[in-house]
Amino acid sequence: MKAWKRKGSLGGPRIKAVMEPHEVQILHALVSNVVDMLEQRRDSAPRDELAELTGMRSGHSEAPAEAPLARLLPDFHRAERADDQPDADRRAVARAHNAGMRMIHEPEIIDTKLGAAAVVLRTLPARGGTVSLTEAQAGSWMGCLNDVRLGLGALLLEASGVDDEVATTIPEHVPESDPRSAHLDVYHWLTFMQDSLCSALTGE
Repeated sequence: MKAWKRKGSLGGPRIKAVMEPHEVQILHALVSNVVDMLEQRRDSAPRDELAELTGMRSGHSEAPAEAPLARLLPDFHRAERADDQPDADRRAVARAHNAGMRMIHEPEIIDTKLGAAAVVLRTLPARGGTVSLTEAQAGSWMGCLNDVRLGLGALLLEASGVDDEVATTIPEHVPESDPRSAHLDVYHWLTFMQDSLCSALTGE
């Protein structure tokens, strides 16, 4: 896949790239996996009496246990350091804040991510070829590519035995015999695709 290009047209600017058939298959599989995870998370949310009465949806109160999903749906608050507050108290306050915020906002966040994924799956050429996007569609691609990349990065970090999910700790290269090698190549391909798309969107 070559870099995304911004092209003018009578209907407005288009963001274009050509994808090989195997690239389409890989991206389709990755996005579909993210969709499956998010849908399972959405559908497993506990039923809430207030939500039943008001029509407002309620999400989970606890963070996901799976590393990729936890990376896509992180906590809203972290325990802040305070000299006059014990660690256990700070963690308890953070847990309470996160539980409330997650129950209120997680359904909408999942909807947004699923909407972006749907745009990607709908605009992928089935057998490879040119992807031609409006700026709005390209924005959805940016969000979805970021989710796929974050989820794959979390798996790579987990396989490396790294607890802190910081993207910069993902290695640039590993030996071909390393079981992470194939996934790492895909991760860097996603990084290139996302960076290139961002440049095309901003006109850089």
